[in-house]
Amino acid sequence: MNLPNKLTIGRVLAVPAFIAVLMLGHYYASAAIFVLASLTDMLDGMIARKMNLVTNFGKIMDPLADKLLVMSALVCLVQLGDVPGWMAIVVLAREFTVTGLRSVAAAGGAVIAAGTTGKVKTILQMVAITALLLRNWPFSLIGLPFADIMLWAAVAMTVVSGVEYIVKNKEAFS
Repeated sequence: MNLPNKLTIGRVLAVPAFIAVLMLGHYYASAAIFVLASLTDMLDGMIARKMNLVTNFGKIMDPLADKLLVMSALVCLVQLGDVPGWMAIVVLAREFTVTGLRSVAAAGGAVIAAGTTGKVKTILQMVAITALLLRNWPFSLIGLPFADIMLWAAVAMTVVSGVEYIVKNKEAFS
């Protein structure tokens, strides 16, 4: 197994630790775990492209690892009262839809990698979650609701990227 794929698996394995630390109320420590896990997403992609180590495993598992990390965070943050449930549902619905459509495409022999808007969506989600885990620090010092702004931007981009994904790949699903 190559390094990018090991990083992806590491991101999946970080999720239970992240959840445990967050649910114990350690927001800053969970933010550190979340940021480190999020950085492996950027790192594994850079390494895979630079060293020509792109694999079908990576194309499928990398987005799934991202979804697992983000969805775990959102569900925990809903339970803790930091994210409205409907926002998590919108994100969940998009992720289940795209994953389901990817599975249908894969059954037909096609692998559909993440597109640009999907990558922007993931970055916005990770920034929003990090800001929420940091309790909006340091922006709270100046009264700027950065975490809320980023959460709204992430949800909006989640919808946009989901619609784009369906429209762009509709022929793969017929």
